[in-house]
Amino acid sequence: MEPWEMREWYADYLDACNRHDLDAIRSFVDPAVRRAHLPGGADAWVEDMADLFAAFPDWRWRRIQLIIEDDRVAAHLRASGTHLSTFRGIAPTRRHANVAQFAMYRVANGRIAEFSGTTDFELLSQLAG
Repeated sequence: MEPWEMREWYADYLDACNRHDLDAIRSFVDPAVRRAHLPGGADAWVEDMADLFAAFPDWRWRRIQLIIEDDRVAAHLRASGTHLSTFRGIAPTRRHANVAQFAMYRVANGRIAEFSGTTDFELLSQLAG
């Protein structure tokens, strides 16, 4: 993909995420996606997203900066939502969380093949108070 195509592709991916459309999200992820320090595979990716959306029904991402180089996408995002259901063992706090996220993707054949990025540490620390 050309850089402009990759930007449009990522905008479409982020839109699917912000709609909480798990089927659309799955279409952006390679079935054998590798994730640093997390279980691999599209099923694990979608399950993690489903858990996040269940706990934070208003969760949204906003793109701050996007850098494209060859088959790589680096994204700086701002994410936020209200904690209304159990997440990672933490009972609902009704707190509004707002976190910075950094993600690096390798894209192959129009799908995310590899991912690394920030963890839930900042989010969990906001919930723990």
